[in-house]
Amino acid sequence: MNALGPAMLEAAPSALLRPYVTRLCAYSERYAEPVTRSETAMPGAVLILAFGTPMEVQGQRVSAFAGGLGDRFTVTRTMGPTEGVEVFLTPFGARRLFGLPMRHLTNRVVPVGDLPGAWEDTVVGRLAGTPSWRARLALADRLLCERILSGPEVGPELPWAWARLLESGGRLSASSLAESLGWSHRHLVARFHDQIGLTPKTAARVIRFGRAARLVRAGTPIALAAAECGYYDQAHMNREFRVLGDTTPGQIRPRPEPPERARSDA
Repeated sequence: MNALGPAMLEAAPSALLRPYVTRLCAYSERYAEPVTRSETAMPGAVLILAFGTPMEVQGQRVSAFAGGLGDRFTVTRTMGPTEGVEVFLTPFGARRLFGLPMRHLTNRVVPVGDLPGAWEDTVVGRLAGTPSWRARLALADRLLCERILSGPEVGPELPWAWARLLESGGRLSASSLAESLGWSHRHLVARFHDQIGLTPKTAARVIRFGRAARLVRAGTPIALAAAECGYYDQAHMNREFRVLGDTTPGQIRPRPEPPERARSDA
């Protein structure tokens, strides 16, 4: 694919991957000049299995890399033609796949070659040698299944707590989660650091921001979105959008189409 711009093909993860992978897509990017973006904080981790021109992420030049959860936006710069497979992971998929406590990846990216059990050469090399995007996605699915299912098992408690936090839109308190699990607050925070990389309170902020951004993007009035998502007021939501997304609600809210200018027959 030689046209300028991004191109993407998405595939649904296989049944074995679905508890661990939320999105799997092959992509290509080619631009006439470097492109800088602000990537918003999200309640998940990312794995980029790319080949081509390295990109800049937080000022670091990387090709294939892993990124953990964070409490701020991330600046990336695409420097030249690149392609590969992009994987969005649940925190628990990332914990099993990367083989690291997730606190080591908080607000960080790590080259795939630096992860335990180095697999960069086999995975990235095999993907690069697979010309069909659909075959590339099927291969990535198989390799991810093998690696994730051989990783350290995750107990049921944190996935349960994470699901409750997501269902609440980030409005469930850490104390209520700890009470439901029969844990102390300190133990809950320690487990979150290991398996998610954020404290429960910070994870709730990221989830709440994601929900608010979706509402605003869908056209919900900003003040109503702020109230529904539990922000103190609109100013509070604005501050969170700047820190977590490098934007404001007003910048992403859909604008009405301008009325067509009346044509004159004179």
